[in-house]
Amino acid sequence: MPFRPLVRLIDRLAMTDRRYAVLFGKDTSGEAVAIDCETTGLDPWQDEIIAVAAIPIRDGRILTSARYEALVRPTGPVAATSIKIHQLREMDLAAARPIEEVLPELMAFIGRRPLVGYYLEFDVAMLNRYLLSFANIHVPNPQIEVSRLYYERKFGDAPPGTEIDLRFATIAKDLGIPDLPVHDAFNDALATAMMYVKLVDYRARGIRIARMRDYEAE
Repeated sequence: MPFRPLVRLIDRLAMTDRRYAVLFGKDTSGEAVAIDCETTGLDPWQDEIIAVAAIPIRDGRILTSARYEALVRPTGPVAATSIKIHQLREMDLAAARPIEEVLPELMAFIGRRPLVGYYLEFDVAMLNRYLLSFANIHVPNPQIEVSRLYYERKFGDAPPGTEIDLRFATIAKDLGIPDLPVHDAFNDALATAMMYVKLVDYRARGIRIARMRDYEAE
């Protein structure tokens, strides 16, 4: 995003809640944070976050014991179509805390570290909705999309016309990631973290992911 430094500067000046100042500045941790949000739908401006998980990654290790995980009580009803996906009913969320309490904790946990995700743009858009409302800022953290890392390792040198599949299940299977139940914030964040660790290792060692045509040529 060409204007990200300018957006960061404007947000830092326009911030209305100093609790979020921890997000700005240079990150020196050497870590990243895999994140996943479960929501009531796919519209960042209408739907709500109802579960979130964030897992630190350091030096190729996934620090599940240091994770942040929370359910979030929505302000409106949870549609049946949404429940079928993530299995979170209104009764499951009745005792959860509101986003006003969860968001400051989550963002303080993330701090300045880069975010890692699958379809991360959506998760960030959901967070931005609340951050703009509560603090007049956007998520300022660097963002690492695992499907882009996967694309580079598998399809970066592919000839025109190559069929490209970037679905979550496809990437997980191709990388040998354990088959975890999906649409669970922790499981999806964990699978994403494992994808990231493996893809970073592949890139560091110059390993490319074979395509079907490569197998056929053997």
